[in-house]
Amino acid sequence: MSLIDKILKNIATLSFAGYFPVAPGTCGSFIAFAFFVLLKPSPLIHALIVLLIIPIGTASSHIAEKLLKDKDSRHIVIDEFCGYFISVLFIRFSIVNALAAFFLFRFFDILKPFPINRIEKSFKGGMGIMADDVMAAIYANMVLQAWVLIY
Repeated sequence: MSLIDKILKNIATLSFAGYFPVAPGTCGSFIAFAFFVLLKPSPLIHALIVLLIIPIGTASSHIAEKLLKDKDSRHIVIDEFCGYFISVLFIRFSIVNALAAFFLFRFFDILKPFPINRIEKSFKGGMGIMADDVMAAIYANMVLQAWVLIY
């Protein structure tokens, strides 16, 4: 395994998070939540993070899937990290909103309502790994946007 492969595998698994013994996807989302709460990025920085993490996550998860020899391995959690950041994109910062986004994103990511369940099966490799979480995050963001608008 080359150095680049090792780096991409570490990105895809968020190093230790992907190997957490219980619910590594939730662990990856929690790391994103903690990062978001500590960083409190401006909308511009937040959008730039999302625009960077999507291609990096796609490439790293594609390589990691091959290295791990496991289709959509549970060790790959960059998609959950990215998904959380999308779920809070353009949402006014508050701990309540950040927590709501965490639970909404995990709900949609685990439940995989239509068309998320089809998206996951429509793409292969890194694109498939990332696409269903991006869509789950969009669902979570839409619900949270409506919630913030109403309240």
